[in-house]
Amino acid sequence: MLLPARAEVARQLRRYRAWERVMLASPADLAVRATFEDSGYTLCVLMGKRCAREAAEAAEHYLRAGQAGYLREQLGRPRRRRVHRRGPPAGRRSRAGL
Repeated sequence: MLLPARAEVARQLRRYRAWERVMLASPADLAVRATFEDSGYTLCVLMGKRCAREAAEAAEHYLRAGQAGYLREQLGRPRRRRVHRRGPPAGRRSRAGL
């Protein structure tokens, strides 16, 4: 799983939060709302989330936990797979040696 650079996540999260404050201060301004939604979309793409609020939470968590901690929590503990190895069926041999 590829993760974005921490500096880029921090920059986009600051941008999203700043536009959120501006949008809440003047909700009728369509240009402000569009810019806020654009910043939310960018954060969604960066964090791989569908909702801007989830993306903002994921970004905050990513910045707190670091890459290794974030990956562990996102992917969960990897399960060990059992590998069953069997030889060729009885009475059959590979023809490669002939």
